[in-house]
Amino acid sequence: MTDMTGHSQSLYAGLRRQASLLLLILANLLPLYGVLLLDWDVGALLVLYWSENLVLGFYTVLKMLITAPLGGLFSACFFSVHYGGFCAVHGLFILKILIDPEADFFRGEQWPFFLVFIQLLVDVVRQVLEHAPAAWLLAFAGLMLSHGVSFVMNFLLARERDQLGIKVLMFAPYGRIVILHLTVLFGGFGVMALGEPLSMLVILILLKLGVDIALHLREHRHTALREPVTYRPFRELQKIRQ
Repeated sequence: MTDMTGHSQSLYAGLRRQASLLLLILANLLPLYGVLLLDWDVGALLVLYWSENLVLGFYTVLKMLITAPLGGLFSACFFSVHYGGFCAVHGLFILKILIDPEADFFRGEQWPFFLVFIQLLVDVVRQVLEHAPAAWLLAFAGLMLSHGVSFVMNFLLARERDQLGIKVLMFAPYGRIVILHLTVLFGGFGVMALGEPLSMLVILILLKLGVDIALHLREHRHTALREPVTYRPFRELQKIRQ
């Protein structure tokens, strides 16, 4: 009976990981629809991939608040400012170079102190939404769903929250962003240099997918390697008697 329970838990863990990975793949293939049927260019792709930073930030804040509701509140606010500033500058660069060199930022009065970074991020998001077609928003929703399922499956159900502290959570998105977006940015500018042929846009999407899969598997490898925990009442009773 114990072996069957352990086997069932192992099977469930495998299905959970596969479901999370499958949704990641499907979400990353949605841009193919835009490229093949809606004439998306490299700018639309890079802005979509930039928007994934916001998704990562959103779920990182949730993880902090769940891991340490009180201490996590201050850390989440601090993270929102410095990570928001990072995303804002990154998005500003992409918008100015690839989308709209005349884009107007900082409308109205400038926000005080470090909140200026949040103001810049809000303005960048506003510019993105002004240029985004409906299908682009669908692709963004796919990214939200993919990361949301991974959050539930891995962080909550697989109890990754028991292994990760606030500091680890706070800086985890940066490593992913640096690796993924350096790859995508260099690939994107390479595609532009070649005149944005359709085949190269498809290759860029597949390149991003491959890197994303590798990062996903690396991020959750510790959970995958853990043996399923099975409750054995007789063994626990023996420990108490000893």
